[in-house]
Amino acid sequence: MAKASKGGGARFAAVRVRGKARKASSRQWLARQLNDPYVRAARQCGLRSRAAFKLIEIDGKARLLRPGQRVVDLGAAPGGWTQIAVERVRAGNPGGGTVVAIDKDAMDPIPGAVLITSDMTDTSSDARILEALGGQADVVLSDMSPATVGHARTDHLRILTLVEAAAEFALRHLAPGGSFVAKVFEGGTEQALLARLKRSFARIRHIKPPASRKVSAEIYLVATGFRGAAKG
Repeated sequence: MAKASKGGGARFAAVRVRGKARKASSRQWLARQLNDPYVRAARQCGLRSRAAFKLIEIDGKARLLRPGQRVVDLGAAPGGWTQIAVERVRAGNPGGGTVVAIDKDAMDPIPGAVLITSDMTDTSSDARILEALGGQADVVLSDMSPATVGHARTDHLRILTLVEAAAEFALRHLAPGGSFVAKVFEGGTEQALLARLKRSFARIRHIKPPASRKVSAEIYLVATGFRGAAKG
């Protein structure tokens, strides 16, 4: 994998999508992909998704990932965030860290990472995860998004359910001083969960990395300085 730094800096000539056979929405999506500098940069760097640059930018602000750390990537497929975590903690190298990627679907191998096919909400997998990590995690990452149905209330509940599940995982597995990053959406984190996280971490903030499309409502909750799971 080529070393990745910042995405979006290069300028490319715009690509126009032609063809009457395509629906307008399909043409718009394809044009966006073809003209997205982060998509092109991901290909050039050997990264599995443009989302990798979101983690690069979040880490640039929050300084979360360091050599030797133990990291868990939840809902990791296709593996863009896992690739960045492996690079930054030097997983697979002497004196390096450990990266465990968890997803319900099987993933293609990522050099330096341990892949576990499991549902993160299944606590029966906890022992296997801790064994793979070699101890508690220093960082828990989640870039998960639910499948949406177009019904605002239903989609909102699905988003909250995923964020809460990721937070519960982090509260079970983080080592003291650890960090948690999760995708949330417009409106931020649900208040009851946010209050609990504020009691469990020294600092909570929300970051919208430049790689997040302007039209997207996504932002990222970044919690640092884990001090133990507060009761709900």
